Amino acid sequence: MTPEFVQFITPDKLTLPGLLFQPPRAHAVMIHLHGNGSSSVFYEQNYDFAQTLYKNGVALLMFNNRGAHLVKKINVEKNGEVERKLFGMAYEKIKECVEDIDGAVSFLEKKGFKTFYLAGESTGANKICVYNYYKSNNKIAKYILIAGGDDTGIYYDMLGKDKFNKLLKKSQEKIKNKKGEEMIAELLPDEFFSYQGFYDITNPDGDYNVFPFYEVINKVKLSTKPFFRHYKSINKPTLVVYGEKDEYAWGNVQRVVDILKKQQPKFEYKIIPDADHGFHGKEKDLAQTIVTWLKK
Repeated sequence: MTPEFVQFITPDKLTLPGLLFQPPRAHAVMIHLHGNGSSSVFYEQNYDFAQTLYKNGVALLMFNNRGAHLVKKINVEKNGEVERKLFGMAYEKIKECVEDIDGAVSFLEKKGFKTFYLAGESTGANKICVYNYYKSNNKIAKYILIAGGDDTGIYYDMLGKDKFNKLLKKSQEKIKNKKGEEMIAELLPDEFFSYQGFYDITNPDGDYNVFPFYEVINKVKLSTKPFFRHYKSINKPTLVVYGEKDEYAWGNVQRVVDILKKQQPKFEYKIIPDADHGFHGKEKDLAQTIVTWLKK
């Protein structure tokens, strides 16, 4: 199983690189969305996930979306000219995942694939919900949401109410004054964000706040918009998977899963025993759980 290095162009003209694992005569393909942080599919040390899908005749596209790495300059073609623009987690706007996913689907269609599955880990799960919310009429047959997280709640809890609100307000002002790409010195060196990226990930009413677990569990009202609106918009077959020891699940994975079941009782839910947020050492279990569900 040797992956093919590929590149594709998004509708808004970004060139994104990836790895395509393609079994012989495969017609179905899974598109994989990585999480944030310093993520990159080119530094994977374990391809058990790809291997399991490959053995079951399902191709896999893993690609670096515009949120890969902390900071990354990407070529953007505009009016026949190439412009270098800043991307990466520090600058990411989650709604732009629509462009990345559509670019991947279009590329794979040209490769001859007929059936498309969309799997997202961590922030990738949030992106699936955002994608469906804005483009429910899409070509994806099934969704797999893996360890979706509450980044807004995590930063509120980490920074505290006063600092959280102060930075959120300052970020709004910076964006309004066209200075959103400036870095937030108050968060360095532990956190690396532009004002634009920080506002997108922490705005309680923004698209990033897909899974407001902190608000529900602690009965804290940060949002003015309806809870789980992106998640509840999904009307396709969906598998939701968490690791039993997910360190970002507010200390109780079952409670998080039960919250989601109330919003979408018809989805299938699985908890992988002894798995952490990244499913380290449990990649085969995760992949087999997904393959078994896809075959139903």
